[in-house]
Amino acid sequence: MAALKEDDGRVCPVERNIKLILEYDGCGYHGWQRQAGSLSIQEVIESRLGVMLGQRVSINASGRTDAGVHAKGQVVNFRARTKLATEEILKGLNSLLPHDIVVLEAEEADHSFHARFSALSKVYEYHILNRPVASALLRNYTWHVRTTLAPAPMEECLRRICGQNDFSAFMASGSEVSSTSRNMFRAELEQIRPDRLKFTYEADGFLRHMVRNLTGTIVEVGKGKRTTEDFERIIRSGDRRQAGMTAPGRGLYLISVNYGQNGRLSTGGTK
Repeated sequence: MAALKEDDGRVCPVERNIKLILEYDGCGYHGWQRQAGSLSIQEVIESRLGVMLGQRVSINASGRTDAGVHAKGQVVNFRARTKLATEEILKGLNSLLPHDIVVLEAEEADHSFHARFSALSKVYEYHILNRPVASALLRNYTWHVRTTLAPAPMEECLRRICGQNDFSAFMASGSEVSSTSRNMFRAELEQIRPDRLKFTYEADGFLRHMVRNLTGTIVEVGKGKRTTEDFERIIRSGDRRQAGMTAPGRGLYLISVNYGQNGRLSTGGTK
């Protein structure tokens, strides 16, 4: 892809930092991150931005969602030398993106803003369809659990993970991180319909597969296959092999990312 020439009217002499908030349906993608041989959300957005701006663009995301995982508030930023207003970027990019990826907001951020490293907390939801019969319409957006789940022991598990904890027992094997300690600000269970359950997790960071592994283990407690004491022992063990199954990606949603004052605009933008 040829870069724009300096005398092109679209080129801005100063590199700008653009922040986007995205919504996407993860069903048709092999997760967020670029990878050889599989279509990713990052690849689609970067290629469309490249077409629109006439220059290579590399996107930073707040987090790398897995295959099949959805987002209502994924935050990304990229740097580009463009004179396009943020409103033009939003409208132009949406006109080029497939129907299952949408830019909700576009704004110009401080030069120091980074979608991942500037984040103070992230909020995920996990949705479960809890009834004997599956759903033709919700099969890609919930985890279907046939066994009736008991809410009280699951809520007790959620209370036990609030605060600063070592979540290594719920981290995907093979992960390389400097620390497995995370501060869980909020962990809640809500029955949003007679047959629908919603888990909400907010923390200062999440390990790979952490939400899905937590949810899979807590659901086993809700089924009566494990006790809350078992769950406590799993946390203390730090051993992924002792925890439960990894819940399917299709029930997981990245809801929002909190940046505090660091996420505010440095100049006017479009929302």
